[in-house]
Amino acid sequence: MATLPKQNELGFFEIRLESIGGLGANLAGKMLAEAGVLGLGLNGANFSSYGSEKKGSPVKSFIRFCEPHVEIRDHSPIEQPHVIGVFHEALYKTVDVVSGLGPEGIVLVNSVRSFEEIKEDLQLEHGTLAIVDALRIAVEEKTKVNTAMLGALFKVCDFLDANAMRNVIRKTFEKKYPQLVEPNIRTFNRGYEEVQFKTIPAPANAESKAFSRAAPLLGYQTQEMGGIVTAQANSIVKDLSGSRQGFLPKFVREECINCAACDTVCPDFCFVWSSETDKRGRPQMILTGIDYQYCKGCLKCVEACPTTALSELRETAQYAQINRVKQNFPYVNGGIV
Repeated sequence: MATLPKQNELGFFEIRLESIGGLGANLAGKMLAEAGVLGLGLNGANFSSYGSEKKGSPVKSFIRFCEPHVEIRDHSPIEQPHVIGVFHEALYKTVDVVSGLGPEGIVLVNSVRSFEEIKEDLQLEHGTLAIVDALRIAVEEKTKVNTAMLGALFKVCDFLDANAMRNVIRKTFEKKYPQLVEPNIRTFNRGYEEVQFKTIPAPANAESKAFSRAAPLLGYQTQEMGGIVTAQANSIVKDLSGSRQGFLPKFVREECINCAACDTVCPDFCFVWSSETDKRGRPQMILTGIDYQYCKGCLKCVEACPTTALSELRETAQYAQINRVKQNFPYVNGGIV
């Protein structure tokens, strides 16, 4: 049986996974709890918190472990975790992902950036910071980010048994998706081997990072007269990178044949067209670009494109804002035609 490295006042070792819908944090939490209970002999519990279950919405997965003689009667969200896994680094912009982390806590981030950059973004003063390029591993192995993150998590948390998780992966996929067993085990192994981490020693008087619970700005005492909403239904910055899974379609105008296959499969009408004339003077609709403000990175357009005009591109900071081609919606009497 595994021995927990530390416990809170209730006897729990707690892990919180921060993610967005579509990256597999919910399943990762279930598999992690199963590996701890069935593979390590611990008592454990897991549950997740999410909204509409659509891609891009915030997701939290909570895992509690304790010694076999301790009963788990606490099913509240984890506010002071020992370990935090961040599946999508753009969450920093809207969510305090390291909220409640203790002085000796561990933060695992899916990223390609440097330790110093991430440390500054998270305002991390002490603890262990781990980084793994889970997205690249998942793309190369044709799996999902969650398995690579689990591999890295098992390397950082040395009390966990990696073989127990490999058995859980086999059990999870072998009946319905046997073709995914080996790719996911390879993804797990690569996450385990490729994670890098550094420990920032905590001073003797270090305290846990204060937990912040988001509260509504307007309530029955603070609402405007008549219940009006004074803010528009969009952000000023309009940075939607946190709602995408890390990839965008890259458009090369010179290679486009204007077949509209991309526009046919796009669920959010992201493609911008203009009416021009061809060499013979006949009117023709020409694809001028992509309005990334509405793109969620599903990449259906890349799959549908018969040429190399559209390709898969890993999203980098400001790429969507710089390369965005805005829609030109016609307005008549205040409405969109």
